[in-house]
Amino acid sequence: CSWDCQIVVAIKNLMQIDAGLGQVVATDTSQIPYYLVGDEWIRLPGSLRHITVGPAGIWGVSNGNLMFKYVAGNWVQFATGVNQLDAGGDEFVVVANMDYVPGCLSRSASLGFMGADSSLRGIRLPGAVKYSSCGPFGCWAVNKNDDIYLMSLNQDCQNNGWSHIDGKLSMIEVATDGSVFGVNSAGQVYTR
Repeated sequence: CSWDCQIVVAIKNLMQIDAGLGQVVATDTSQIPYYLVGDEWIRLPGSLRHITVGPAGIWGVSNGNLMFKYVAGNWVQFATGVNQLDAGGDEFVVVANMDYVPGCLSRSASLGFMGADSSLRGIRLPGAVKYSSCGPFGCWAVNKNDDIYLMSLNQDCQNNGWSHIDGKLSMIEVATDGSVFGVNSAGQVYTR
């Protein structure tokens, strides 16, 4: 590692990882979710194939494409048909459903959701994306053709649409400091 890196106790068969606001979460190939405390991985309840953490809290997606928020030590279901989500925005959450339709949970929806009696809904965003991630300077996304897009999005999910960015990536992630990292179909990592 060219940075000043240190080894953290490894999870066997780590599948997916996300970080935000100094917190780190991950899932393994058995779909067990974890939360990093110091250099120790703490197992979270339930089973998830995708997990995210950020200003909007800890959220996850199950193998059955159900979307959950971690509330008071338990996962509470929010929606169905979700493929991927990201809690890295300014207290809002972006999602991509199974049909590549992007959506946004505003600050009031993401922070206000505490259980089944919450009557909060997401807002549909324009376009079609397979993976999206937000940070302090906007939301980045890639579509099923690996095209890259950028959108300014505020806490109320107000936006001016996606702007196309040159290049091809199969996945993209934005850090809480605004750093953007992407992976192309050949497995090469890029940063912007």
